[in-house]
Amino acid sequence: MSPLLRWFGGDHLPAPIQGVSALCADLAEQVDTLLPDSDEKTAGLRHLLEAKDCFVRARLADITNEDL
Repeated sequence: MSPLLRWFGGDHLPAPIQGVSALCADLAEQVDTLLPDSDEKTAGLRHLLEAKDCFVRARLADITNEDL
């Protein structure tokens, strides 16, 4: 299991944001299971982690404080 997977968790996030994070976490777990360890898999997971952070910020910008 890739050590990067620990950064995909979203339980600490407010409920309206957890769904976006969970989508990326699910994909990361599938990729980690499907592909053998390699530099390219690690790079792909790092990029997915960066994308997850962007998606979380996009969702955060889309909701109001009342939704949190």
